[in-house]
Amino acid sequence: MIEKFLDKAYDLETQEATLEHYNQWAASYDAEIAENGYATPGRIAEALAQFQLDLSEPVLDFGCGTGLSGLALRRQGYDIVDGMEPSEEMLAQAKEKGAYRKITHIDASSRKPIKRGTYRVITGCGVLGTGAAPPEVFDMIMHALPKGGLFTFSYNDHALADRAYTTKLIEWVDVGAARLLFQEHGEHLPGMNLKSTVYVIEKV
Repeated sequence: MIEKFLDKAYDLETQEATLEHYNQWAASYDAEIAENGYATPGRIAEALAQFQLDLSEPVLDFGCGTGLSGLALRRQGYDIVDGMEPSEEMLAQAKEKGAYRKITHIDASSRKPIKRGTYRVITGCGVLGTGAAPPEVFDMIMHALPKGGLFTFSYNDHALADRAYTTKLIEWVDVGAARLLFQEHGEHLPGMNLKSTVYVIEKV
């Protein structure tokens, strides 16, 4: 019997536990979430395409996991997609998909893994939330973007219920440091009756 990991993913409380969980899950990740109808990668790619019309602009898929979000971006027509991910086992799966120009392994404890201004388009599919990246990663990504840069990301229902995550978005928008371009609540993992909100924000 194949071990299941999805139902445990939202109870992880430390960076170490999260990294170990995703390293162990990597080999069966795609199959398990496919069983549950994983919809968010495609929704993020479609949302981004409404505002980033230049498909030759490099896109950073931050927290790319096994590469499903990279594949969705390539299917949407983006020519150059780079991936960053702390789980080496997940990265090994992503490399096999051939969706990325380059893939970078990052230290989960690094405060500035993205050199400022390197990318003006960054995506984060299921990266920010309970059992994944902590809320301060939101700030790190926004500081890495130049003015006019786009961050397209998702909060699943667990993240939406946690004010530590939702407050980050509100803070950036309310002080005028970012502009909310798109917000849509929809399917995430319908097999688990779990939804997500996809956002596109522009750094001002």
